[in-house]
Amino acid sequence: MITSFPPVVNDECKAIILGSMPGIKSLDENEYYAHPRNSFWFIMEKLFKVYSDFEYKQRLKLLLNNKIALWDVIESCERKGSLDSSIQDETVLVNDFADLLLEYQNIKYIFCNGNAAYSAFQKYAMPELEKFLNIEVYKLPSSSPANARMSLDEKTLSWEIIKQKLKEK
Repeated sequence: MITSFPPVVNDECKAIILGSMPGIKSLDENEYYAHPRNSFWFIMEKLFKVYSDFEYKQRLKLLLNNKIALWDVIESCERKGSLDSSIQDETVLVNDFADLLLEYQNIKYIFCNGNAAYSAFQKYAMPELEKFLNIEVYKLPSSSPANARMSLDEKTLSWEIIKQKLKEK
């Protein structure tokens, strides 16, 4: 069994970015998106000036300053390796989004980092969240190095919706 990290969130957050489950490198480093070829922090640098070479705690603080929270859809599961396709479905325990959204009521946008995060969110979490009618859910292209079909610039362009939505409310 592997276990994801606690959420990085505060009362000011308006958006949350969800991964599926941290990869081996992230679990080893105890950091979200620790793999050096994952483009997450490079995208955050281009969009929000959260520079990828800053210390991890500083990057998290800057994300929070930009009203962005981080978490994963899956709390724990069995998986060999880092690929989402290796997650054993029958072992999945989902994070408690209802409690999170009740506690942090400023969150209005959920951005799923890739197909696996979006599919897992739809399958495991959405049925519980029907009462949160004001929440908008978006699927973004994965920042994972496994998503090599898109360039960093293409990914960043797709992820600009986060910036746009944060300006709306």
